[in-house]
This record gives sequence, structure tokens and C-alpha cells, in this order.
Amino acid sequence: MFTEAEYHALCSPLANAARVLYCLGLRPTTNATTATSEPLNYKFLLALVNADSQDKPFTRGRQLNDLLKLLEQAGLIALPPTLSLESSLNGKVILLPLIQTKHDSFSHLHRQHQAITMKWQPDEALFAEMATLLGLPDKHYDQDDINEFIAYWLGRPSTVLSHFQWTQKFVYSMRNKRFGRSDAKQQADLSNLVEVAPSLEADDNTRKLVEKYRRKP
Repeated sequence: MFTEAEYHALCSPLANAARVLYCLGLRPTTNATTATSEPLNYKFLLALVNADSQDKPFTRGRQLNDLLKLLEQAGLIALPPTLSLESSLNGKVILLPLIQTKHDSFSHLHRQHQAITMKWQPDEALFAEMATLLGLPDKHYDQDDINEFIAYWLGRPSTVLSHFQWTQKFVYSMRNKRFGRSDAKQQADLSNLVEVAPSLEADDNTRKLVEKYRRKP
């Protein structure tokens, strides 16, 4: 049986193949306690979404990823930090956040859909829940983070989402920003190490050269 939050998300504009993928391919075997799916089996899922169609419209993993992306946009699935829809998810575990009944308290956030506005603010309680689920340890954000998010989506007025989906997207943007900053710092540290090595080697060569000529009569 679906939670109220799932029901509202499934009733949003969504391709039927995506609904089949969620309702029959993902939902039945998901752990209700952890909200984690079983490892995805692309062969099984492709057969499921194609059903008895002789045309077999879905034949490739990337087509499944397109359906998964629709489910992600609807707030029905979420990806752990290490996964991306740009890569194969075959054999990987994903999250179904709305399967947990505690998210029924956020079901009202699914009822209205609109484009982003200048006055948009994330739902604080939902942000905290989603941040925990998506592996974002630092749950702090400020108005500058919100303004940056709004500015980005104001340039995409055709994107119409529920308040739940906008908040979920904001969590994703904060997670990407945090992980991105960490990766950038690691790359900078690595670059500094690489730059130091030639400098040390040059100093050693210079010292050896000076010692060599110093010993000559």
C-alpha cells in the first residue's frame, strides 16, 4: 500500500512507463525501514516496462535511466552521493524516500505545482529529513544559498514542481556544492604537492652542482 506522499507524487505529471517502473519494479522489494531498494536489475526492469509490447520501446540501460530521472524529479527516488544517472545503475542500490510513512506529514507539499519564485523558501523540516537521507551531514544553509538556487531556476521558467520537489532539489544542490567544494580542495591540495616536488628536486641538483665545483682545485 502506498503512502499518501507517494500517491500524490505518482499523480503528478509522469510517464506511465515511469509509474510502472516505480510501482512494480522498485516499490515491492524496497526495505521500508531503510528506504533502500534491492540492487537494480536492468534486464528485469526492461522486461517489465516493455510488458507485452511487440515494439519493445525500451532496449537500453540509458532509457531506464531516463525513466529513473523522471522518478527523481517527482521526488519518488533519490540517489546516494556516489551514484549518478549519467552512469549505469545496474546492480546499484537507490533510495525511495516517500516509502517511509513519516513523510506523510509532508504530503501537503505535493498538492500544488509552480515555477520557482523570488520569495521561495525550502521547507525546513523536509530539508532536514532529506539531508539526512541523502547523506548531507552539514544541514546548515543561509539566504545566499537560497538566492543562488532561485537565480538558477528563474532562468528555467518551464520547470514546474511541487514545494516538496523544489525542497528536494535544493537539498541536492547543497549536497553537490558541499561535495564539489571538498573535491576542489582535494584537487588543490594535490596540485600543491605536485608543484612542490620539482622545486625540491631543483634545490637538490643545485646543491650537488655547487658541491661538485667547490671540491675542484
